[in-house]
Amino acid sequence: MRNVLAVTKRELGAYFTTPLAYVFIVVFLALAGALTFYAGGFFERGQADLQAFFVFHPWLYLFFAPAIAMRLWAEEKRTGTIELLMTLPVRTAEAVIGKFLAAWLFVGVALALTFPMWLTVGYLGEPDNGVILLSYLGSWLLAGAFLAIGATVSALTRNQVIAFVLGAAVCFLFLMSGVDLVLAPLRGLVPPVVLELVASFSFLHHFGEITKGVVSLASLVFLFAVIGVGLLVNTLVLELEKA
Repeated sequence: MRNVLAVTKRELGAYFTTPLAYVFIVVFLALAGALTFYAGGFFERGQADLQAFFVFHPWLYLFFAPAIAMRLWAEEKRTGTIELLMTLPVRTAEAVIGKFLAAWLFVGVALALTFPMWLTVGYLGEPDNGVILLSYLGSWLLAGAFLAIGATVSALTRNQVIAFVLGAAVCFLFLMSGVDLVLAPLRGLVPPVVLELVASFSFLHHFGEITKGVVSLASLVFLFAVIGVGLLVNTLVLELEKA
């Protein structure tokens, strides 16, 4: 655990030593606010909740999470510092978890800075604060799933642009798997059980359940499973390259 925390501290500190981190946070907050008040019709809805805010989070993470994750391993490979990292008394799994936690905490900081949204809806009405808190936790968990996928893709290449494009593509498949646009062509071609399986991988479905205040064990297990499997595959890819 000490090694994991050391890697996490090193990586998290590295984020805030460059202006890129602050640019990311500002852009994230600006887009989240703009989408909520303009595209989401926050005031026009006339409801004291943050549904108009959270509904756009999967789409924000679709681009921002791969952008954060693309440098986790691709940059290490490009600069050659991965060899130095692997010679340190740190196991591959510890380095993978540490880097992931740093990226996840960084997104958590950006998400926490949206608290004025919560204050605004609290000032305008009487929202269900339990649902809002659950939605924030669900959003952070969703971001973790995106980051785990992005980090795994980053471990497969030394080119950050390729890591971003492939990471975003894989995340997009997880987002759209439960949408009727994807399922409609499969109807009649595959058994219903296969359709249900494909739909069950949809991030939109699981996150939508959480933002409604429905604490679904299936949704929580699924998102944690995506993170766990992503970190496992990430570790295996790096171990194979070491061999």
